[in-house]
Amino acid sequence: MDIPRTAAIKRRRIRRVAGVSVSLVVLTVITMGLARLKPAAPTVDKATIYTDTVKRGEMVREVWGNGTLVPTQIQLVQADTAGQVERILILPGAAVQADTVIIELTNPELKQAAFETEWQLRAAEAQLEKLKVQLESDRLTQEAAIASLRIDYTVAQMDAEADDQLAKEGLVPLLIQKKSKSRAEEIKSRYEIEQKRLKISDAAQKAQIAVQEAELAKLRALLSLRRQQVENLRVKAGIDGVLQQIGDREMLQVGQRVNPNATLARVVQPTQLKAEIKIPETQAKDVQLLQPALVDTRNGKVAGHVIRIDPAAQSGTVTIDIALDGPLPKGARPDMNVEGTVELERLEDALHVGRPIQGQADTPVGLFKVVNGGREAVRVPVKLGRSSVRFIEIVSGLNEGDQVILSDMSQWDAHDRVRLN
Repeated sequence: MDIPRTAAIKRRRIRRVAGVSVSLVVLTVITMGLARLKPAAPTVDKATIYTDTVKRGEMVREVWGNGTLVPTQIQLVQADTAGQVERILILPGAAVQADTVIIELTNPELKQAAFETEWQLRAAEAQLEKLKVQLESDRLTQEAAIASLRIDYTVAQMDAEADDQLAKEGLVPLLIQKKSKSRAEEIKSRYEIEQKRLKISDAAQKAQIAVQEAELAKLRALLSLRRQQVENLRVKAGIDGVLQQIGDREMLQVGQRVNPNATLARVVQPTQLKAEIKIPETQAKDVQLLQPALVDTRNGKVAGHVIRIDPAAQSGTVTIDIALDGPLPKGARPDMNVEGTVELERLEDALHVGRPIQGQADTPVGLFKVVNGGREAVRVPVKLGRSSVRFIEIVSGLNEGDQVILSDMSQWDAHDRVRLN
């Protein structure tokens, strides 16, 4: 009869329980270890990023903007009077002199007004000559009367003296002596009055002539104006340069009616240009007059300096004017698109690096620094300082020789470490 081996069964059961317990303990330890492990760092392709090395030395602060070349001298040719376009002699793009006729206008009413004014002037000139003759005749008549009175006074005075002598000798009655003396005094008084009237007459004649001459001067000025207006119907360029456009917004056409002060043409000097550059408002605060600048026409570069800063911002930009100090590159012309760079200052000993995509001046930022022989990059806090077009100052967080990623790494914001492949 078989006897059960209970001891062996019990040992097997103990070993089984111990194995399960050990397995559970090992599984628990592994699970806890895996839970404590950090997630694997993502891999970034080196070909999709660009890096730069932190340097110490001179850093040139600059601001950059787009703009156009504009003439420094623009001549707007405007209509003095209303008229109708009769002929267009020059087309835009042609070189012109100051006296080059661009457009011929016609205005019959203006020519008639000039003709009538000319005849009014001639009539006024004849009237002045007639007045002078009349006044001279009046003067001669008055001088003749004075001369006659002077003779009468002399004769009367002689009679009075003779009668006075005869009266003393008793040869003439006293009454006759008195009458002779009274007549002499009367003629003398009339003679003195006529002399005063002659002086007053001279002043009155001068006043009458002055009035007529003033009327003549007015008519001469009016005739000169009319003639100038008729002459200005032949519209001239006004300055030496290039005819840029005919009309204001649209090209003028033959037969078109134009109003006074309408813009008929625009003439510019193509060799005297400046650059109008639009700088972002956030970067324009450090721009000052006379700062050096460089204008790129894409056919060449020319040095210049800032001559004007617009006091107001428009659409987030500030317009600045740059005078060109050097010769213009070939092909430079008005309204050409250009790029302008203004030099703000030079930092002699600055820790700086290429400007990262997401880096703004005077702000903290997290940048990925390349480590482990270029196989990895870790995020480090960096304090940025003054900025330029291509470079930015490092205040803290990086050292000279550190290599950082400048590309946009926003998709890895959840990670502080990446692998570089």
